Amino acid sequence: MVSRGGTPVPGGTRVLVVEDEPSVRDAVADALELDGYQVTRASDGGSGLEAVRRWPPDAIVLDVLMPFMDGLTMCKRLRARGDRTPILILTARDAVGDRVEGLDAGADDYLAKPFDLDELLARLRALLRRAYPEEPETIGYADLTVDTEGGRAWRGDRVVELSRTEFALLEVLTRNAGRVVPRGVIADRVWGYDFGPNSNSLDVYIGYLRRKLEAGGEARIVHTVRGVGYVLEERSAPGGGGASRG
Repeated sequence: MVSRGGTPVPGGTRVLVVEDEPSVRDAVADALELDGYQVTRASDGGSGLEAVRRWPPDAIVLDVLMPFMDGLTMCKRLRARGDRTPILILTARDAVGDRVEGLDAGADDYLAKPFDLDELLARLRALLRRAYPEEPETIGYADLTVDTEGGRAWRGDRVVELSRTEFALLEVLTRNAGRVVPRGVIADRVWGYDFGPNSNSLDVYIGYLRRKLEAGGEARIVHTVRGVGYVLEERSAPGGGGASRG
């Protein structure tokens, strides 16, 4: 799932729609796709469970009354195996007891048929906000602090002045601190496309970023992993003391 500041973005958010009535299933799925979600469809609880296994969704829209395996059974089975995917139940039964039964089965919200598609979309957005709360605006690693909303960075108390591209590059590395980020992934996140194996554009910007991060004599924290990419991490120089300049 794609997110900005921790909030799911429809373009990368996967929703599974499990509904046996083709007209309802298609109407819901089409509305979700028009809103930018990635959608997979299933017609009963059994095929819904298989879809979850093959294509793990970020949220599930689930009908209750279906053949072969009903929605409540599917919901209970997911919860029994520890799956906490947000579930919005759809049903023609709107008695209080029915709503309680659905929520007790592990559903996160309940929408009675007939329903308005705008309300369904709003409820789904609310479920996703609760399930994937916003991340702090500030992230950090070692003596590095990055204000992702304000576009600012510090090494200790020193402000690091960065261009927009340099900041985007630093944010990608900081969010993945301690993990090697492949060159192609960095290029795609920062520029929206891969430069290809023969381009040195990424290396040039890494050089700019390193110089600014180390301008106050600080230890190097952006390191090259040859043939793979880059990693942001603290490293001790051989023999102790100082930092590696790799």
